[in-house]
Amino acid sequence: MKDLITETAALEAVLVTDAGFAPAPAEDALDIAPDADLDALDLATPAIRVDFASFADGRGFTIARRLRLRGYTGRLVASGHVLADQYAMARRSGFDAVQINADLAARQPEDQWLARADWQAHDHRARLRAA
Repeated sequence: MKDLITETAALEAVLVTDAGFAPAPAEDALDIAPDADLDALDLATPAIRVDFASFADGRGFTIARRLRLRGYTGRLVASGHVLADQYAMARRSGFDAVQINADLAARQPEDQWLARADWQAHDHRARLRAA
């Protein structure tokens, strides 16, 4: 794991998925701010990256949910200051992955993110279905 963080430090980006860390691909994504006008977005865009300027700003989660409810089926990535504790919320709200910088990946290693990768099992709807 330390090798991955060292390798990705030059890239400055780590992609977090349910499978763990990977180097962030250089994908052509539309970058949007947390206050973006969703009515102006083209839902045919293949990838959207939503910026999280602060871990305390949850507007990105709302954007993801609203895009999915509007029928967006492309790749949706949360980018920036998202913490491992917020990973399950990011996935539940509609994000496919989280992109963080190598410094955050070093402070919050892969095992902290993987501990939240089983996000569907801890969803309140899953508990209701099991009852």
